Amino acid sequence: MSPVPRRSLLRAAAVAGAAAQFSWALGTRNAAAAPRAEAADGPVTLDWLEDGGLGAAPGSTVGVPWPKGAHRGDRTFALTDAAGRSVPVQSWPLAHWPDGSLKWTAHAVSSGSGKLTLTAGAPTAPEKKVTVDRRGATLDVSTGVITARIGESGTTIIRSVRRGTTEIARNGRLVVLRQPEFEDGDQTTVRTERFEGTISDVTVEQDGPVRAVVRVDGKHRRGHRDLLPFSVRLYFYAGADSFRMVHTITYDGKQEPGKASGDFLRGIGVRFTVPLRDASYDRHIRLGGEGTGLLREAVKGITGLRRDPGAAVQAAQFAGERLPDPATWDQRVTTRLHYIPEWGDYTLSQLSADGFTLRKRTKKGHGWIGAGGGRRASGFGYVGGAGGGLSFGLRDFWEKHPAQLDIRDAQTDAAEVTLWLWSPEAQPMDLRFYHDGLGQDTFPEQLEGLNITYEDYEPGFGTPYGIARTSELLFWANASTPTADELARQIEAVRVLPQLAAPPKQLIDAKVFGAGLYSEPDRSTPAKAKIEDHLDFLFTYYKDQVEQRRWYGFWDYGDIMHTYDTVRHQWRYDVGGYAWDNSELSPDLWLWYAYLRSGRADIFRFAESMTRHTGEVDVYHLGQWAGLGTRHGVQHYADSAKQQRIANTTYRRFYYFLTADERVGDLMHAGVDSDETFLALDPCARSAPSPTPPTRAPCPSASAPTGADWSPPGSPNGSARAPSGRRQGPACSPPWRPSPPSPTASSRAAACTTSPPADSPSPTPPRSRSPICPPSSAWANSAPNSSTSSTCRSSKRPTTTTAATSTRARPNRPSATAPTSAA
Repeated sequence: MSPVPRRSLLRAAAVAGAAAQFSWALGTRNAAAAPRAEAADGPVTLDWLEDGGLGAAPGSTVGVPWPKGAHRGDRTFALTDAAGRSVPVQSWPLAHWPDGSLKWTAHAVSSGSGKLTLTAGAPTAPEKKVTVDRRGATLDVSTGVITARIGESGTTIIRSVRRGTTEIARNGRLVVLRQPEFEDGDQTTVRTERFEGTISDVTVEQDGPVRAVVRVDGKHRRGHRDLLPFSVRLYFYAGADSFRMVHTITYDGKQEPGKASGDFLRGIGVRFTVPLRDASYDRHIRLGGEGTGLLREAVKGITGLRRDPGAAVQAAQFAGERLPDPATWDQRVTTRLHYIPEWGDYTLSQLSADGFTLRKRTKKGHGWIGAGGGRRASGFGYVGGAGGGLSFGLRDFWEKHPAQLDIRDAQTDAAEVTLWLWSPEAQPMDLRFYHDGLGQDTFPEQLEGLNITYEDYEPGFGTPYGIARTSELLFWANASTPTADELARQIEAVRVLPQLAAPPKQLIDAKVFGAGLYSEPDRSTPAKAKIEDHLDFLFTYYKDQVEQRRWYGFWDYGDIMHTYDTVRHQWRYDVGGYAWDNSELSPDLWLWYAYLRSGRADIFRFAESMTRHTGEVDVYHLGQWAGLGTRHGVQHYADSAKQQRIANTTYRRFYYFLTADERVGDLMHAGVDSDETFLALDPCARSAPSPTPPTRAPCPSASAPTGADWSPPGSPNGSARAPSGRRQGPACSPPWRPSPPSPTASSRAAACTTSPPADSPSPTPPRSRSPICPPSSAWANSAPNSSTSSTCRSSKRPTTTTAATSTRARPNRPSATAPTSAA
């Protein structure tokens, strides 16, 4: 495959997108026009992104847009299936038009397999409603099939999960393993400490009748030490025997380059205890391998023995069914059952994207034996028996390696299950900055470094403190060991969470995400078909690069690389500012607009993983740079340019409004006030004649370049970049108003307008506005002297946070009723 420079690819996408938008000029007058979409305020047909409908998932939530004035703010909605039968639905507003009419609504369903039709009307209530009841220091959430008791204090998040009167799981908790020292070499001593998640706050965000959401916040604690704040959301749907967990951790530890001591994470896990009441030969273990393949074993196996208990008995055990009374078996087996080992411990470990291993042992203190392996495991498991058991799964299991599933003590009356988001068998999580500074102790030296590696470096800025990661988990409370077909459906739900979607014509006719910026694919003429084929090629190229280059891993999955090295035939993963992309040139927008016009599931999933990554890993959520993101680099947090453009909510709003995802809503809310951090940063520090900052200088709001701190406002780089970061310290005093310029400030302002060195990198040359960039955004590719750009630079509150946040409007919480003009 011939290398295609990344910038050429994205430019081609922009040009092709523009051509697709205005492709009427490419056809003849007699060319057939694309069919006109029906009115967007009428019935909307919702369909599943992938075949199979809801499957074994607990439920799905979809966002639907409406034209201005189509529905008043208190409109209710009804849902029917293809046969005209009513489907229970729970609806709430996500955003309003300025006139108060609905702009976006969210709709939750807990059933359905085919197309569903959404209309204005009275919703049908589910036969089994979701309810939330407070009982002392706990919350009981019932789906009508299972009941989860959620703790409001202590270290147990889910105290129990019952199906009817049977307890399926209990003591659901979070664990983190810390390794205080990480020494290289072969004569080291490894010591670990276990921290347990401790609850600080519990919020009921929705309480039914179709969907309930409970948010649990806290920190992991050991003694008096806190580590890794967490936010966990639990999703319950009417009539479901399962629930979903969205688990977010924020790194607040300390790791310093060159030092062996620090907060090295050895494991991040979610753990449950599973009561076991059946005889050991009626207890079953299931661990997912490739596809829907499974390891299917019993704790005490009675197949393959020297004596045969009978074909029917063996078949029943393999199927996971309750065995007949041993008195009916061949007595040569029954009388010797106590000589058959009980296998209580199992581990499936996925340490890379290309291999997993399985092993088991009888119990602690005894040797492990290999039980198989493969390439990419599904991240699914089950432990239980004929009287009930727990299925569990971790989404993106191999993509976000190293991951692991543990089952322990299944030979006792209580097994322990741990889903490791970071496997304790992997190397400790090493987030130290990757080099020693290379002698870049002054601004001039740092500029020289920039001019050779394109890396913006300043000591202490390449810190992981405040970055986050979100993971998704599913749990089923089964009445008995599921059949092979039921297990396969559960695995499919873990691998690809079912998602309802509104059709592209609804998005286009509602005029959301930029009226006129995108249209449905049109192949009505050869010229138009050629454009569509090229757009498809560009997406396929990047999708294939993810697989070919193995852009996977806990912190990396969802991002792409910045620039290609045509000599090494490798992306520049190890060269300064040319490595991880961190939203440079807005690939997030490219992917989302490609999905909006096509409705393609593969594009949605690619964009989804990028949104999860760029909103969490590339942005700071704690500390002095909270609300800002990091420019592209070898590590996602390595570059010292801390910028709003990376953190701006434009990249998140698509996923939020299409799915009503609360975690992404959190990120949008957090971005509203990121300008407070921005105002404490000096975008011109690198260009200053002296490394010593002035005692009082104008705030960035008075004169903020749109490029990085080494990129003056009149330079080519200034046309598409938001201000980036140096701490201004005392230069701005409350209430964050510009101060009269001092002589020092004047010299600094002059430095900001001085041309860069002749050999300075120029990664973003002037370009015309791309069709994938909404015109209201400060990061739009407009000329530096355009009215849009100058308006954005002179505003105290930059418009890098989309229309929703530039007007201080916020995405609605589920219970919110105030109008907003978001999206």
